[in-house]
Amino acid sequence: MLPLHPRIVHLPIALSVLMPLVTSGLLLAWWRGWLPRKAWAVAVALQLALVVCGLVAIKTGEADEHQAETVVSERLIEAHEEAAKLLTAGAFVILLVAAGALALRAEGAARTVAALATAGTLAVLFLAYRTGEAGGRLVYVHGAARAWAPGAPGAPPRPAGDEEHH
Repeated sequence: MLPLHPRIVHLPIALSVLMPLVTSGLLLAWWRGWLPRKAWAVAVALQLALVVCGLVAIKTGEADEHQAETVVSERLIEAHEEAAKLLTAGAFVILLVAAGALALRAEGAARTVAALATAGTLAVLFLAYRTGEAGGRLVYVHGAARAWAPGAPGAPPRPAGDEEHH
């Protein structure tokens, strides 16, 4: 059976790419009066999804870590894991800031906090890039995927009839 982690990690990466665009658009629409303040809740909900997906990606990575260590150094895996934890922590901080924009009563202060959250999404995007780059190096440079190849030490056997179809 193939690992779950590679199927999950694209979600927080994709959300990290989308959040600067979404928050910028929502903030502009809020400032111009095209959308009400409560539309900012979309940014908060998507940021929450990013945090949850990040936590799931970390958990699935931890589940796959032992198998990957059969072909890749633990040090390299830990560097990727630390980058993922930093990404998720950063996303959580921005979630709190974004939610703060909804909680504030003063419209000007709320917009300022929303602008800070929007800027913060760029920092999260940078952290996502670093995390994805470290994961990509594990797979494409150091060959982590070989740990699940048929016949690899500790690789789970493929069920009968589970051949690749092209």
